[in-house]
Amino acid sequence: MDMALEEARTAGEAGEVPVGCVIVRDGAVIARAGNRTLTDSDPTAHAEMVALRQAAGLLGSERLGDCDLYVTLEPCAMCAGAVAFARVRRLYYGAADPKGGAVDNGVKFFASPTCHHRPEVYGGMAEAEASALLKEFFRERR
Repeated sequence: MDMALEEARTAGEAGEVPVGCVIVRDGAVIARAGNRTLTDSDPTAHAEMVALRQAAGLLGSERLGDCDLYVTLEPCAMCAGAVAFARVRRLYYGAADPKGGAVDNGVKFFASPTCHHRPEVYGGMAEAEASALLKEFFRERR
């Protein structure tokens, strides 16, 4: 999660919402990214989406069943859907997102009967630090 926090800080310094993601396979980091929606002019360039694309490209497969994803903010519905389609084994997230989250808040994507894959989910990892990054980022913009 420390690496995901680094990615979040870098994204924040670039003016992006400070969210970072790291994907691990067999104890090795295979992908890492921060939000890039403004940089790439791409509404789908959330940290999770960018990292999932990197990992899938590296492995040559859209299936990441033996991978774990660490992200600093509870994934939105789009990212939760991508995590399910990629068959990610475990999802670790930092700060809960009552407004936009879709794992333990909102639509609770993985609890839906139409969700075909449910990763193990562990929320609250480095929650205080992840939350502080987001709060400071938005405080500076208000």
